[in-house]
Amino acid sequence: MNICFVTHAVKKGDGQGRVNYEVIVEALHQGHEIVIISSELSDELQNHERVEWIRMNLRTIPTALLRYQLFAWLSACWIWMNQRKLDLVVVNGFITYARSDINCIHFVHSAWVKSKYHPYHEQKNARAMYQWLYNSVNALLERHALKRTKQIVAVSEQVKQELIQDARVNPHKVSVISNGVDLNEFYPRAVNRKDFNLDVNTTYALFAGDLKSSRKNLDTVLQALNQVDHIHLLVLGNAEKSVYPHMAERLGISQRVHFLGYRRDIAEIMSLADMFIFPSRYEPFSLVILEAMASGLPVITSSKCGAVELLSDDSAVVMEDPDDTETLVSALRELLSNKGRLETMSLRAREDARRNSWGNMSNQYMNLINRTLGMGLNTGKASLKG
Repeated sequence: MNICFVTHAVKKGDGQGRVNYEVIVEALHQGHEIVIISSELSDELQNHERVEWIRMNLRTIPTALLRYQLFAWLSACWIWMNQRKLDLVVVNGFITYARSDINCIHFVHSAWVKSKYHPYHEQKNARAMYQWLYNSVNALLERHALKRTKQIVAVSEQVKQELIQDARVNPHKVSVISNGVDLNEFYPRAVNRKDFNLDVNTTYALFAGDLKSSRKNLDTVLQALNQVDHIHLLVLGNAEKSVYPHMAERLGISQRVHFLGYRRDIAEIMSLADMFIFPSRYEPFSLVILEAMASGLPVITSSKCGAVELLSDDSAVVMEDPDDTETLVSALRELLSNKGRLETMSLRAREDARRNSWGNMSNQYMNLINRTLGMGLNTGKASLKG
């Protein structure tokens, strides 16, 4: 069968791109022919004999809003002109004006634009206005795309509920398939802290995320750290033009906060830490939580992260309110004073992660794809334009 995947990037190191990468690899393993419409594609898939890459080279187009609109029109035109050779079309959110068979939802713009944590509700500057416009336009187009697909995949139960409540989707169309993690890349490994200029006897917590966005909530982590002694924080992410280094200085904790920048050796960095802190204010899933779990790190996160559905009480502390500094302070003090609990949570975190490998996830996707092909629901060869 000839399956068409439409997404901006198919590669490791990109959340949505990694999901598509793993599903495509499994589809190839099962003998399918693959068409990929994207702007970026991993080298190994570019060179595969059963992969046809329709490259969208739109890097010179200013702003994501314009770039993604052009991508949507060009990809739709290609699908309309080639639909008779396609057996199934798999897309990701609003990404094309063509119809699809399966739409995989990684983020719900309709929910995010309503959130009290959206930048527009916190500050009325040009950047916040643009983000509001971007999310509002995508919320409308998202609903349009969801009406023009046969089946929908949500990456978490949280996303499913947002689709039902905010995007007004029929719940019977939605299946939940959680994202996965590479258990061979992320695992508890022996790493020499001295190689990273870190103290062997210090307790380190780890935070990873976009340091230009308040959504990831590093500010609450820094405020909590200001009230808890004898713990340092490793921060992964590009700190250029970020407010957080200055915030750490203002709080008087800059000596205990280590901004490591953007790193490719995330798996090694995770093994340097004793716990992972990620109290995001809005997160449809978050691969980094699964990666931390697989690395054997106890997790402190918020109920606003979709990945909490995969966590057990023995492996994580879940904050109901991501801005509740006192709860975070209490959790940090408990883990610092109770090494036995920290070790138990570490073991359980790895066990919880084992159930969510990339292989398990891609098999679930392929079961849905094969059922759709078998049921004759596909839009490909039988579909009409629009």
